[in-house]
Amino acid sequence: MKNLQRQVIAEYQQRFDQPPAFVVRAPGRVNLIGEHTDYNEGFVLPMTIDRSIWVALRPREDRCVMLHSVGFPEPARFPLDEITEGDGWDRYVRGVAWALQAEGYLLDGWQGVVASDIPVGAGLASSAALELALARAFWAVRPWDWNPTEVAQITRRTENEWLGLQTGIMDQMISANGKDGHALLIDCRSLVTRLVPLPQGNAVVVLDTATPRSLVDSIYNERVAECSTASDFFGVPALRDVSIEDFDARSGELDSHIRRRARHVITENARTLRAAEAMENGDAVELGQLMNASHISLRDDYQVSSRELDAMVEIATSQPGCLGARMTGAGFGGCAVALVQDQLASPFSEEVVTAYRRQTGIQPNVYICHPSNGAELVET
Repeated sequence: MKNLQRQVIAEYQQRFDQPPAFVVRAPGRVNLIGEHTDYNEGFVLPMTIDRSIWVALRPREDRCVMLHSVGFPEPARFPLDEITEGDGWDRYVRGVAWALQAEGYLLDGWQGVVASDIPVGAGLASSAALELALARAFWAVRPWDWNPTEVAQITRRTENEWLGLQTGIMDQMISANGKDGHALLIDCRSLVTRLVPLPQGNAVVVLDTATPRSLVDSIYNERVAECSTASDFFGVPALRDVSIEDFDARSGELDSHIRRRARHVITENARTLRAAEAMENGDAVELGQLMNASHISLRDDYQVSSRELDAMVEIATSQPGCLGARMTGAGFGGCAVALVQDQLASPFSEEVVTAYRRQTGIQPNVYICHPSNGAELVET
C-alpha cells in the first residue's frame, strides 16, 4: 500500500470514526512529445506518472457531498440538487458533479478525504487528476458503465464550462486511459488512442525549473491565432492536415513568423508519430533524439522556451545516461522532461540539480517517474 494511500485512509478514519468504503486514485502526467499540437488537432504522446490524487470515501444517505482535503483547511460541502459555483479548490468538486449530472448521470452523495503528491503548478496535470479521481469517487458510490474517453470529455467540461478555462483534452485523456508501463498516443481530432510501451530499462525524469510560467496566456492565444492563419493559408481545417511536402512547397509564401509556427506544428506531429513507433520497437535512442529535436523546434520555431528551460535541457543532455530531453508543457517556465537509463537516473538527477543551481542560482525539483494506471478503484 502506498504511503499516501495509507495517509488518506487514516485521515478518513480520524475524521469520520470509521474506515472508508472505497479508495480511488487518478494520476498526473507528463507529455513526452507532441507540444502545441493539440489545438491543431494533431498528435500528443503523454505518459501517466506515479504521483496521484487519492480519495478515501463512503456513501451518504442524503444527496450531499462533503470532502475534506489534506492540503486545504476548508472542506467542499454542497447538495447535489443545488450546485452553486463556490470558490477555491472546491470549485473542481462542484464542477465535476455539475458536469456529470449535465450529461445525465445519476449521482449519490458521499463523504471523503482527498490527498495528493502531485506538485501543484509544475505542469503535471494535478487539476485533471483531481477531476478524474472525483469522477471515480462518484462512480464508486453509484456505478455506471465506465468509459474512460467519455469520462475524460465530461470532466473537460468542468474546466471549459464551469471554470472557464480553455484547456485541451490531453490531460483528462491520459489520466483516464493510462496504463502501467505505457505512454498513450492520442489523436486529438478523433480521440483514438494507442498504448505504447516505455522502452525497457529507461526512466522518465521530470525536471522542474522552479520558475513561474510567465506570459503563457497571452502568448498561447497568439500562437493559436498564428496557427489559424497558417491553416487558412493552406486551406485546411487545421495544421494537422498539412504534409511536410506541402509545407516545403509553399512555405516561402508565408510571413517568416507564421512559417516558423507552422513548421513546428507540422514537424512535431511527424516526430510524435515516429516517437510512438520508436517506443513500440523498443528504440530508446531514437525516442531521445526526437525529444531533442522537439526542444530545438519549440525553442527556435515556436519560441516558447525560456532561459531556464534551455539551461535545464542543455545540462540534462550533457549527463551520462540521458538519451534526450525537451521542455514540456506550454512553455516560458515550468518543466522539462528527460529520458534516462534506469540505472543512472539517480546520479543523473543529483548532477542536474547541482549544475542547474550553480548556473542559475535556482533550486530545481526533480522527479524520477514511471507510468502508472489511469483513474481506478483500489483495494482499501
